[in-house]
Amino acid sequence: MAKIELPKPVSEALAKALSTYLKSELELEVAGFDALFLLEFILERVGPHIYNQALYDTQAHLHGKLEALGDAVLEIEKPAKL
Repeated sequence: MAKIELPKPVSEALAKALSTYLKSELELEVAGFDALFLLEFILERVGPHIYNQALYDTQAHLHGKLEALGDAVLEIEKPAKL
């Protein structure tokens, strides 16, 4: 899987949010490049799991839609006489 890369403004906003969270919840000072490096670590280690789960959820959703579509096609079937 390719590395998860976010646009710079998104990375910076997420790093700031992470920094704020760590400060308010854990009284831990992590800011600037340290917050960006932590975000990168999280994306590298946790990101693929979230990405894969999103794929599984999408697959299940599409399977349901395709099943409904198949049922809809059968509903418009015309009776045929031999």
